[in-house]
Amino acid sequence: MKVFRRSMVAGCALLLGMSAAVAQDIVAYEVVDGTIPQSLTGTPGDPVAGREVMVDRRLGNCVACHTAGVFSDQQWHGEVGPPLDGVADRWDEASLRMIIVNAKAVYDGTIMPAFYRNDGFNRVAPKFAGKTIMSAQQVEDVVAYLMTLKD
Repeated sequence: MKVFRRSMVAGCALLLGMSAAVAQDIVAYEVVDGTIPQSLTGTPGDPVAGREVMVDRRLGNCVACHTAGVFSDQQWHGEVGPPLDGVADRWDEASLRMIIVNAKAVYDGTIMPAFYRNDGFNRVAPKFAGKTIMSAQQVEDVVAYLMTLKD
């Protein structure tokens, strides 16, 4: 079992028009078999807030790359990432948390940003250095929302 202590900001976020969250202390988390089984905050995520993060073009901006029937009210869906319909049937909560925290640790070569990481990037604009795209609570909120997306 490997334990990683990470903080994150994704340089890719700049390309997608996202803005980073306020600099913060990164919550230590444990990666177990390629997943993050424990909540980053110790509190349940709010699915309503998670949906808001996902459609916010300056935060999660998930609709820039993903489609889903539940986002039919949103314009400009991307088709780069897989559709999110039924995502909770395909992955468990711990796997979804890892994908949101750092998809690159799961999918080699993905362009999906690491939403809860603030180091290890190249050519990061100074205003984004040392910051994450999402807070730990926002990660938990997004995971909670994704867990509602069942076929």
